[in-house]
Amino acid sequence: MAASELYSKCARVWLPDAAEVWKSAELIKDYTPGDLTLYLQLEDGTDVEYKIDPKTNSLPPLRNPNILVGENDLTSLSYLHEPAVLHNLKVRFIDSKLIYTYCGIVLVAINPYESLPIYEVDIINAYSGQNMGDMDPHIFAVAEEAYKQMARNEKNQSIIVSGESGAGKTVSAKYAMRYFATVSCSAGEARVEEQVLASSPIMEALGNAKTTRNDNSSRFGKYIEIGFDKKHCIIGANMRTYLLEKSRVVFQANGERNYHIFYQLCASSHLPEFKTFKLGCADDFHCTNQGQSPVIDGVDDAKEMCNTRKAFSLLGICESDQMEIYQILAAILHLSNVEVKDQSADRSSILPDDVHLMVFCELMGVPCEEMAHWLCHRKLKTTTETYVKPVSKMNAVNGRDALAKHIYARLFTWIVGRINNALKSAAKQHSFIGVLDIYGYVVPLNFNSSSIWYVCFPAQHVHFLHVFKLEQEEYMKEEIPWTLIDFYDNQPCINLIEAKLGVLDLLDEECKMPKGCDDTWAQKLYNTLLKQNAHFDKPRLSNRAFIIHHFADKVEYQCEGFLEKNKDTVNEEQINALKKSKFDLLLKLFEDDEKATGSSNKPTSSIGRASQRDNKKTVGLQFRQSLHLLMDTLNATTPHYVRCIKPNDHKTPFTMDPFRAVQQLRACGVLETIRISAAGFPSRWTYQEFFSRYRVLMKQKDVLSDKKQTCKNLLANLVKDKYQFGKNKIFFRAGQVAYLEKLRSDKLRMACVRIQKTIRCWLARKKYLRMKESAITIQRHVRGHQARCYVKFLRRTRAAVVIQRNVRMWATRRRYKQQRSAAITIQCVLRAYMARKQYYKLMFEQKAMVIQKWVRGWLARQHYRHTVGAIILLQSCVRRMRAKKELKKLKVEARSVEHFKKLNFGMENKIMQLQHKINEQQKENRELTERLSVVEKTQTIERDRQSREIENLRKSEQEARAKAETLPSLLEQLSFLQHELENILSNPEENSSLNSEKDELNMLIHEQAQQLTEIKTNTENTKQLEKDLTEERSRYQSLLSEHLHLEERHKELKEEMDFNIMFDLSVSLNVLMQRQELESENKKLKQDLNELRKSLTSENSEVAPPAPGSMPYNILLEQLSSSNEELDMRKEEVLLLRSHMVRQEALKHKVRKATDIHTLNEDGELWLAYEGLKETNRLLEFQMQEQERVNNEKCRKLLEEVSKLKDEKEQHQKLLAQSLLLPEDARIEMILKHEITRLTNDNLELMEQQEKQDKTIRKLKKQLKFYMKKVEDFEGNHILNASAMNAPVRAVHITRKEKEYQGMLEYKEGDESRFLKNLVIDLKPRGVAVSLIPGLPAYIIFMCLRYADSVNDDQRVSTLLNSTISSIKGVIKRRGGDFEVVSFWLANTCRLMHCLKQYSGDEVFTVHNSAKQNEHCLINFELSEYQQVFGDLAIQIYRQLIKCMEDILQPLIVASMLEHETIQGVLGSKPTGLRKRSSSFPEEDAVTVEVLLQRLSLFHTTMSQHGMDSDIIKQVVKQQFYIICAVTLNNLLLRKDMCSWSKGLQIRYNVWQLEEWLAERELADCGAKETLEPLVQAAQLLQIKKKTEADAQAICNMCTALTTAQIVKVLTLYTPVIEFEERVSTTFITTIKNILKDRVESSTLMMDARKIFSITLPFTPSSVALETIQIPASLNLSFLTRI
Repeated sequence: MAASELYSKCARVWLPDAAEVWKSAELIKDYTPGDLTLYLQLEDGTDVEYKIDPKTNSLPPLRNPNILVGENDLTSLSYLHEPAVLHNLKVRFIDSKLIYTYCGIVLVAINPYESLPIYEVDIINAYSGQNMGDMDPHIFAVAEEAYKQMARNEKNQSIIVSGESGAGKTVSAKYAMRYFATVSCSAGEARVEEQVLASSPIMEALGNAKTTRNDNSSRFGKYIEIGFDKKHCIIGANMRTYLLEKSRVVFQANGERNYHIFYQLCASSHLPEFKTFKLGCADDFHCTNQGQSPVIDGVDDAKEMCNTRKAFSLLGICESDQMEIYQILAAILHLSNVEVKDQSADRSSILPDDVHLMVFCELMGVPCEEMAHWLCHRKLKTTTETYVKPVSKMNAVNGRDALAKHIYARLFTWIVGRINNALKSAAKQHSFIGVLDIYGYVVPLNFNSSSIWYVCFPAQHVHFLHVFKLEQEEYMKEEIPWTLIDFYDNQPCINLIEAKLGVLDLLDEECKMPKGCDDTWAQKLYNTLLKQNAHFDKPRLSNRAFIIHHFADKVEYQCEGFLEKNKDTVNEEQINALKKSKFDLLLKLFEDDEKATGSSNKPTSSIGRASQRDNKKTVGLQFRQSLHLLMDTLNATTPHYVRCIKPNDHKTPFTMDPFRAVQQLRACGVLETIRISAAGFPSRWTYQEFFSRYRVLMKQKDVLSDKKQTCKNLLANLVKDKYQFGKNKIFFRAGQVAYLEKLRSDKLRMACVRIQKTIRCWLARKKYLRMKESAITIQRHVRGHQARCYVKFLRRTRAAVVIQRNVRMWATRRRYKQQRSAAITIQCVLRAYMARKQYYKLMFEQKAMVIQKWVRGWLARQHYRHTVGAIILLQSCVRRMRAKKELKKLKVEARSVEHFKKLNFGMENKIMQLQHKINEQQKENRELTERLSVVEKTQTIERDRQSREIENLRKSEQEARAKAETLPSLLEQLSFLQHELENILSNPEENSSLNSEKDELNMLIHEQAQQLTEIKTNTENTKQLEKDLTEERSRYQSLLSEHLHLEERHKELKEEMDFNIMFDLSVSLNVLMQRQELESENKKLKQDLNELRKSLTSENSEVAPPAPGSMPYNILLEQLSSSNEELDMRKEEVLLLRSHMVRQEALKHKVRKATDIHTLNEDGELWLAYEGLKETNRLLEFQMQEQERVNNEKCRKLLEEVSKLKDEKEQHQKLLAQSLLLPEDARIEMILKHEITRLTNDNLELMEQQEKQDKTIRKLKKQLKFYMKKVEDFEGNHILNASAMNAPVRAVHITRKEKEYQGMLEYKEGDESRFLKNLVIDLKPRGVAVSLIPGLPAYIIFMCLRYADSVNDDQRVSTLLNSTISSIKGVIKRRGGDFEVVSFWLANTCRLMHCLKQYSGDEVFTVHNSAKQNEHCLINFELSEYQQVFGDLAIQIYRQLIKCMEDILQPLIVASMLEHETIQGVLGSKPTGLRKRSSSFPEEDAVTVEVLLQRLSLFHTTMSQHGMDSDIIKQVVKQQFYIICAVTLNNLLLRKDMCSWSKGLQIRYNVWQLEEWLAERELADCGAKETLEPLVQAAQLLQIKKKTEADAQAICNMCTALTTAQIVKVLTLYTPVIEFEERVSTTFITTIKNILKDRVESSTLMMDARKIFSITLPFTPSSVALETIQIPASLNLSFLTRI
């Protein structure tokens, strides 16, 4: 096609740039042939002009469409050139965070400089078994391809890892070996894989170091051959090393380190085993401190030392050998610190007391003086004499360093040999996979770098030939004409280096010259090769360097040091001194030198010595021979290439320096590989893919039934002479796919424009019609609005008239009412005034009359008083006058004698009476005195008592006063009380009355206290009796149950003893004695209980309970103590009997034939012992719980009493505080009332409690009578059954049941193997499942088991069940890959387990049975243990079923759920690279979702036909859907080409079909739909909008079943399939990470596809009647007889 078609406006091109190498630009003007200038615009908006060379007329390279950018394979790009490759790698590495990319057969790996979670075991499992092009590029994909080709083609493979130093070659090689160790691991040889992986830390410690470019750079090359057997399992490995950088032992540049092992040794110097090495930190030694960077960030050297030692141990290197290795390494460290003194210009010396030299000689076991001498001297040999010549300080230091390098190199070689011996396998190696890792070159290029380039030349030559061969094979396979592709041949460069008179040959020749040096060698190179070879050149400004032209670029080498490194000389006398050592390992290191010397020392002449010196192999010659051997090995294998790229020199994560990247792409041959592909037909499409992709360019009439012819017709019209038609594919030249994509994009754009035009027309017309309709509607509404407004105006006018009329009427009416109201008010006020005036007048008159009345009354009374006073005065005057007259008369009479006689008559008698009266008064006085003394004594006693009471009150007052701080008031009250007391004492009568009243109260209180004490005592006795009765009842019940249990155990023990009496007679007698003792104790217990019953019934229960000390109370106490003793005895006897049972069973099994522990367990003996221990534990636990309950109850009661006492105390304190404030009388009265109230309440409470206790006692007596009756009944039954118990019965090992059985399948003893062979081993499930009832084998086995149960043969039962289990396991082991077989036996195993439960007689299971089925229950054996065994077997078969099902579904899931295009025309294929050329298949052979659903339907039908329980089927379906979800999602996360919008639509459609399948089979409730939720959310994530922060929040809320790593991975891998989609921006992904950073979840990326949900086996009873089952003749079971 013409350039004008490609270089049109808006076309994008690449322009050279000094900083970024290439810049993208867009044409702003069409290009026409003949133009000398292109007008372009850069991405930043800058306009530039590109000048075209008129001679070459070369245009800038075109840029690929965005749809092709970011592809997994660089060969899928349409334009194959340097900027396209660089841009594609940059987009994948920086934007998508993908470090691996294919370039044809080469895997390009870019070092990310950070750890990535892409190397876990689940990633390895995901890549295992996959085609290389099916998954995203990965080192595991290359390893899997090599492993698969080795297994399929039976040919050895090799993986060649190359790249610059720091590019990640060592890590890539290590992960490749880890992959082989994981996928080929077998259970029997797991240690081999561990040893292979263990070699890596050892070689890294000894051969890796920190450089300025890499913290873990390999400073040697290695080729590891991993050997496999015929089963493709690792059996061993072998390692070859190349070019160890010995100079690093004694010199490191700034910022670099020596080999890791030295720093690990220094970091572990504090360990006791390393004390003898006298080491310190790394800064103390010259050979470890030169780089001034002893520590690597994030690396713990001490921890790495532990890993190294573990790796040594894993490889079989013992601890002593390890210590010898560390001893030599420590000696090298000390040797580097040996200080050489300068004596003169050509003489040097070492101090004799040099500490480091002494430690070195001590560790090496050599004399210190001799080593010091030869470090400063050299022996020279001539034809006649030998001279010892001193050397200068510089030469001595160089000799010291050469010795250190030589020792380290020999130690390194010896360790590699030990590793190879450890990895060597005794078995024959069938094939191997080699991993080549040559360490990268550094600048400036020296001898080691030239050797590395020398390796790269033949390796690159082999690579180019291999690429060319694959291209040729592809063209021949498709039968298209092809011409020889010109590619760069490295053979001239190889000849320049290794041919005769080449670089290495001239170097070896110069090394043989006595005075050869680097300058003379450089001149020889110039003179020999400069004019003869076009690949050799000389720098302009240097005479000590040369240039070689190879495929990558010009490489300049500095000649300095070439001769010295090629010679690799070391002082022989120093070596001889070391050979005299007694250090075994040191002698082993130089054994090879001695052998070589011995073989070369045969001629003794000078000619022989000269030939010996001449025949010594140089480093270049040795390396050339090793390289030839390596190339022979590589040529005999199928190579796989990994090219490692170092993105930048600053070790910055995910940052790419374009200049450095392009430089490495050129050097490693990636661009040359691209050029070879571009020279042919790099773009390849199958006819189906091309038709699906570019069908939009066809018209309907152009589509034919033959798609191949359709594609040809289309290409004939679109492209000319830029393609070839193959058998299955179309081959395009470079750029043609881009042109087709442009045509497709233009066609889609035109279609979009047409669609937009039509839609816009439709939208405009729709808008016009809507506007028209809206205008009409608006007019209608406006007119209606105007009419409504006019009507509203008329209504308002009429309303205004009405309002005015009413307002006027209202105003007039209001004015009238106001006037009327005012008139009424005035009248009211006037009338009130007149009334009040009349009232006041009347009231004035009335008051005047009252005043007159009172005045007149007072005047009348005043007059009356004056009159009465005058009358009285008159009367008194008259009476006084009469008294005076009478007095005068009496005075006259008194003077006469007769008057005195009359007066003294009877005086004597009066005197005598008075004397007698005085005597009586004295007597009465004495009596009163005595009484007074008695009263005083009584008062004294009372005073003392009251003083004590006062003292107590004072104490109480002090306590109350201390609490309330009311001391002054209390003292005042106390003085007041004392004063009152004195008043009381001074008044005897009141005191005597108070004393008498107090005595009466004291007597009343004392009586009530006695009654209260008696009531409390009765209550306590009642409680104690109730508690004793409760405990006695519980003990009796437990003792009764224990007795029943002991009788059952005794029965079993007796049967066992009868069967095994010959083995242990003493134990049997002991059991019988124990039984008799138990019976006697039982009788005694019953007698005690009878006495208890009589004692309780003899008492009157309605009266108060028995008091302590009474006969019933003592009887109860005695019975309680005896019951406790008997209970303890019963416990000890139970434990003794159980121990005897266990010993008896153990002795019995010792005497039997030797059986394994499984047989013992199957007979149930261990179970019996275990059940006995469990029963004992349960009993002890129950007793402890009961004791804990009683203690808790006591504690609760005590707490209640304490709280009650606290309340009472608070009430008393409050009462005391109140009483102190009251007068004495009121206080005493209040105290007495309170005390009487409290006593009354206590009496009432005690009476209620006594009534409750009486009721409880009556109830307990009734219960005791009932229990006594049951004991009597039990005794009667026990006597009746005694004879039956004593009858000899054959003992069995399984618990006997008292039931009978009828109907079964009879078989002879010994027919179990024949029976199970026909029924289990040789049975074909297909015929049984179709023609017979489901679960027939399980029913037949169970019917035979019933026969063994009916004949009471435990040996036959055990044999039948154990043989059945073994036979089923054997079938599953042999035919575990057959889903039908595994499903059949899972169903039958579950059915047999359900039969064991259904016919066990357990009420839990028998409730579902019919009456007939209950009659068929097992009668002699209890097989609960075998129920568990068969349950375990069912779980084992279920897991095998899942594994078998997973193996069948695994190849179908990805093809059907992801790869197949269910909705045609939605996805559209994208261009594929070289890796996809063999993955296409015809459409009719495609695996669709229908195929997957058919397989699922087959699984479901098979399980249903076999009669599998519906619950188990649901669990299997749930597991199936989980596997589908996990495998699909894992592949989606590892396939960039599957992460697109259309693929999300396809996945959701496929998931919908799976959900419909569940609904059709009524399995929607089994949980399978929920297991698909992660896949559904991933599909939604591919389809949802991904731009704004709101979209990010919606994604986070939606994707709850996906982890953060999975969400970010899907968004990162999202790839547009069509031009109109957009990639997800990095800022959006960052927003997602920030939102989800607080989510707590697993950090794993992949789903665990091997996860198996736990299974439950619910009981499912069978309705099949066993008596109706017929045995078909096809089963060959005629020897079974149905009873």
